[in-house]
Amino acid sequence: MNRRTLLASFSLLALAACGGAKTNDGKTLTIAATAVPHAEILESIKPTLAKEGVDLQIRVFNDYVQPNLQVEQKQIDVSYFETKPYLDQFNASRGTHLVTYAGVHVEPLGAYSRKWKSIAQIPNGATVAIPNEPSNGGRALLLLQKAGLITLRNPTNPLSSLNDIATNPKKLNFKELEGATLPRTLGEVDLALINTNYALDAKLNPVRDALAIEDKNSPYVNFVVGLPGGEKDPRVVKLIAALRSPATKTFIEQHYRGAVLPAF
Repeated sequence: MNRRTLLASFSLLALAACGGAKTNDGKTLTIAATAVPHAEILESIKPTLAKEGVDLQIRVFNDYVQPNLQVEQKQIDVSYFETKPYLDQFNASRGTHLVTYAGVHVEPLGAYSRKWKSIAQIPNGATVAIPNEPSNGGRALLLLQKAGLITLRNPTNPLSSLNDIATNPKKLNFKELEGATLPRTLGEVDLALINTNYALDAKLNPVRDALAIEDKNSPYVNFVVGLPGGEKDPRVVKLIAALRSPATKTFIEQHYRGAVLPAF
């Protein structure tokens, strides 16, 4: 199946993601995911899980809020799309009770531009777009600090906000926007900090196109997430084993060529 066909199928699945109770037949496991790369990785393990008696049903979302809410409400069994800093902030702000089960991969956050070829070219007064939620916004600021564009009062705080910028020598102007919309802003801003799943979906190649990017030591691992105790469910145990298998590691390395990195 080519990527266009695969993404088309994801779009159809997404229509079912907004409602309906989960199936409790002992074989079906529902999982919330974003299309790229999470759903692609999940599609790669479906045949393995089917042989082990697990019918993996992937529910595709294009946002970071509804997946967690539906898992919290037990409409979907588990999710696979988020980092622990994001989950911690989500639980704190929403009163949810979700926990991480197992880390699978890292999607290095990147800084992209259609106007400039290097970070050094970013001009004084440039407009920079970053994600508008605390964990990814803080992550973006840490990358901008690493690139030498700003400094932060606490240089290691993953939840730094714009108010925590200590120095901004180029007088950058910041726009905080929803993560999914950031690729569409590249024609309007000087620099946009974009999560890899959205970058890949927009046909950006993080390895080739990013002016600055997190390295393999990024702490922002993407986890399988669910309610406490759910990690003991035999279906979830099989899911995690398949996601952290040598075959999946090879799939990630060969399919994404550095744009997505195995975290196991």
